[in-house]
Amino acid sequence: MTATPRRLTQRDIARMTGVSQATVSLVLNGRSDGDVRIAPETRERVLQAIRDSGYVADPIARRLAARDNRIIGVFTYEPVFPAGNSDFYHPFLVGIEERAEALGSDLLLLTSAPVVDGRRRIFHEGNRLRLADGCILIGRVLDRDELARLVADGFPFVSVGRRDDAGGPVPYVGADYAGATEALVRKAVGLGHTRLAYIGQGEGPESHTDRKAGFARGVAEAGITGLHLPPDDLGAVLNSGATAVFAEEHSDGVALAAAIGVNSPSGARPDLSIVTLGQPTRHVTDPTGTQFTGFEIPRRAMGAQALEVLTALIDGQETQRQRLLPCELIPGTTLKESWT
Repeated sequence: MTATPRRLTQRDIARMTGVSQATVSLVLNGRSDGDVRIAPETRERVLQAIRDSGYVADPIARRLAARDNRIIGVFTYEPVFPAGNSDFYHPFLVGIEERAEALGSDLLLLTSAPVVDGRRRIFHEGNRLRLADGCILIGRVLDRDELARLVADGFPFVSVGRRDDAGGPVPYVGADYAGATEALVRKAVGLGHTRLAYIGQGEGPESHTDRKAGFARGVAEAGITGLHLPPDDLGAVLNSGATAVFAEEHSDGVALAAAIGVNSPSGARPDLSIVTLGQPTRHVTDPTGTQFTGFEIPRRAMGAQALEVLTALIDGQETQRQRLLPCELIPGTTLKESWT
């Protein structure tokens, strides 16, 4: 059996030319190291040995030495490969992957993070974050202390989704939830609705506060009544007198429609309009196949632009570090002219 030839190393080239391995590395990377000056004849001797021997440099080692790995980390606070639940994060990853391919970068999905108090953590003993040139963060709720540490350390990162400052501005690419929600309020007002209800948290994650802020702004500008109700209290919704309900979570809109029989003459409130504010983040079965009025989050574009911003940060280029992308309004069939 013929033995496989051993691959030549920098140490072999150093031994062949009578120089140090560090000198070979400097010649290969076309640079000098501080005050060390490589004589032209020494440099040529090393290059000639490389040509004669057919030595091929390890591209990974060269990138690590140059601190330019073209490896982008992706860290997610929630699982991104769903099993029976909504694949909400898939379009984000598609956008990131497509842009990485165009830029000639590789993606490193950071999955070794332990779960502490029910949540994943970026920083832990032996974390591999710095194997990457920078990192994209995905999650509905990001840990504020970890964001603050990333900002303070100066490690390049971008959040998918708007984030409040964490000891300094947080780079992000988010969706303009507030603008889209406000536009839907105006649309409801144009159809004669004067008493609207918002169901959902309206607080906590920035995506929730932005939706609620857009709702409040639209209601105030129109001079109409706006209510904030819990999504799981059907009685409160039915007794509120609201003619249109804005569901923070798509799944809550689906559940409400099924419970009251929207579009069904025999339903409890067939006249009630329902608006859902984005795609579902958790799975719920909709046996009616209702086409809800609402908006679509530009998830694929958010992923792609997050990588664009991150690449600019890594390269030290000027760029808009905080971006909000417009959401596309979906006409649907569940926002109807008010009966009152």
